[in-house]
Amino acid sequence: MVEMQRVIEESVPGKQVTIAHVIASPIPEVYECLGIDELGAIGILTLSPFETSIIAADIAAKAADVEVGFLDRFTGSVIIAGDVDSVETALKAVCDTLSRGLGYMVPAVTRT
Repeated sequence: MVEMQRVIEESVPGKQVTIAHVIASPIPEVYECLGIDELGAIGILTLSPFETSIIAADIAAKAADVEVGFLDRFTGSVIIAGDVDSVETALKAVCDTLSRGLGYMVPAVTRT
């Protein structure tokens, strides 16, 4: 008898930003795969609860000259694009606002 293995994926409730990362100079294929304009840098956020992605995109767009390239309220993913300084400023504003204003756990903004 062949044993079947079952994998269960679950989301654990909590208020947190799990990734806040700047890709300073992405290769063109990354932009192409994401379907967004090449604007110099890409910012990546993953958030929980997932609906926070809507709030984060709004904060980012108001904090710096960035475009929201992707927002998924079902997975908590946000992609922004702009020049390196603007993307970094936007991610820091999101993390700061969510941490101080809403009590979220946030990581340091990282950069490659």
